Amino acid sequence: MENMQYAEELLREFLIFRGFTNTLQAFERELSTDIGRSFQVDKVLDLIFSVYIPKYQADKLISLLNFFKQCFSSPSEVLLISTLSKLEVSILRYYIVHALQSGRQDKVVEFFGANGNYLLQKREDWMPWFAIPYVKNPNLDPQFHVYFSKEWFDALLLSFRNFLSEIFNGTRIPALLKISTEKNTVKHLKNDIKQLNHKLSQLQALLETKEAEIFRLRNMSPAAQDSSMLQDTSSISDLSSENSSKDNGGNPRIKDFSEANTTVPSHLGERILGPNDVDSSGSSNVPQESKSELVSSSLGQPPFGNDEARDDLQISQAVAADSKRDMLREDEFPEIKVDFQETFLGHTSPISRCRFSASGTNIASASMDGTVRIWTYDSSTPTSRNATIYCGAEIMSLDWECRSDRLLLVGTADGGIKAWNVDAKRVVCDLSTTTEFPSVLDLKCSPVEPIFVSAAASRRHGSNKLDKVGFASLTVWNMKMWKAMTVLPLGEDPPAITSLCFNHNGKILAASAIDGMIHMFDMSAGLQITGWPAHDSAVSSVLFGPDETSIFSLGSDGKIFEWSLQNQGQVLWSRDCSRFCYPESLKICRHEIALDANGRRLLVTSGSVRSPIYQVQGHMSGLRTLPHTAAVTSVDWHPTLPIFITGSADHSVRVTSIL
Repeated sequence: MENMQYAEELLREFLIFRGFTNTLQAFERELSTDIGRSFQVDKVLDLIFSVYIPKYQADKLISLLNFFKQCFSSPSEVLLISTLSKLEVSILRYYIVHALQSGRQDKVVEFFGANGNYLLQKREDWMPWFAIPYVKNPNLDPQFHVYFSKEWFDALLLSFRNFLSEIFNGTRIPALLKISTEKNTVKHLKNDIKQLNHKLSQLQALLETKEAEIFRLRNMSPAAQDSSMLQDTSSISDLSSENSSKDNGGNPRIKDFSEANTTVPSHLGERILGPNDVDSSGSSNVPQESKSELVSSSLGQPPFGNDEARDDLQISQAVAADSKRDMLREDEFPEIKVDFQETFLGHTSPISRCRFSASGTNIASASMDGTVRIWTYDSSTPTSRNATIYCGAEIMSLDWECRSDRLLLVGTADGGIKAWNVDAKRVVCDLSTTTEFPSVLDLKCSPVEPIFVSAAASRRHGSNKLDKVGFASLTVWNMKMWKAMTVLPLGEDPPAITSLCFNHNGKILAASAIDGMIHMFDMSAGLQITGWPAHDSAVSSVLFGPDETSIFSLGSDGKIFEWSLQNQGQVLWSRDCSRFCYPESLKICRHEIALDANGRRLLVTSGSVRSPIYQVQGHMSGLRTLPHTAAVTSVDWHPTLPIFITGSADHSVRVTSIL
């Protein structure tokens, strides 16, 4: 998270400025092992019950409890403040009990001397407690003995843990993290303004062209129209007579047309036929009879007035435009307009996966020789995180831990899952799947909880990358303990899971399988809640839509569907990109799709040197990327900007910013 990194830099700067070098060292040491971005219950409990109380640091204990109260200063949180006040009383009484059990009556007297007025102001029943240092065997006194029992301490610990878990899930962001919010907002607004200005200039140019055309049509004089009509009619009459004698001995439609006094602009016939109907010599590839039918069907009955001629012309132009748009195939998509492009050449084998970090500042790219490179495309970004990781097996999956933006997960073909801390530059954990499921096809981190899910598969013989995987295993891992928590149910001998995707709050997990199914899991219950057959072939990739009312899927047959999640089984949008995702290309890569930050552009891997970028639910068909020299094997979009990356079998990774 960019705000987190910015706040940490400010804190480092302040500690160095003040000369707090010991504090800075402790901060750096804890930072190198931290993977969270917020309060952690276990650490707070350890601080209170394993540090402050055993070491008799009463002032720090009270200060910490007061800090928690400041987190709930709004009137709507009165209940939380009341609960915390009751817990504070119990914690302070445990402090006294622990001191007495340790034989440190002096610490109890010192505690009351320093905090007596504070305790009396709380209006709780503290008066008898001022006498406890002088009571012989207070654990036997009816008024105090309950506080010396293990059951009471266990209940206190559990209550405080539950309370902290509840408040930390919805607590406000620390003020330090809000410092860079305005800076980021201004930066994003500037980018939006730049894009909108560019779009505005394009629309203004288009509007001027259309207005000029409308003005020309509306102000064409009747005399000029009549003259033009007579000239064009004579030439068409000759053509009609010639066709009648040669082809059909007097087609009545052509005869009527030749006798009519009408206007056929020269460009109209060209637009109806389209550019693909003319060969290299300039002659039409359409048969003569077809030409006549095209002209006749486009113009209909001969018009007898200027208004009718103008209406007929507009209708014909609309038909021609629709025909031209329908004829546009993926290989005819216009090439993208590039703001800048950077090429990374640090790999020596085909790229298997490449991913932007959660903040977009770093990129992780993996190759089939088992190498992962972490790098940055922006020269203004620090290179302190740049690293090379050698995994010893083909990399099949990559994912960044999006809560802290410090942890990269790497899944390999030999069942390994490595967790790499980019700040500490070391592997913080090295996990393994069971020997039955050695291929880690995908990894996905929860956007909210410190967990991730791995999709592992067994192996079998096959001709391509999807045919070589067998049965599936979906495992949920805890990223604090680095242990497997549970295995999500898939039934008996389930087909391999190829792709995973969390929704925004991490409560729903989508998983696609090689049997064409899409499964949906409730992560809080750990159960499958629904599923449907999405493709006739294996599903290569699955993604939630931008508003999460739909889900995108890519089949190994090259078909893309957007499925409604409100009306299960309904297809909202579809495309056929089999020209790029054809069966032979599966020998090179497992195809995947990526949505941009706005959810409007869908980027697809390709067996060709270019990848298509489809306009989702838009009027434009799409665009084409600039070419690599081999197949495009992995794609990803920047989390906030119009920038994408493409990894290729030519060993290169390209970062492209589009206008």
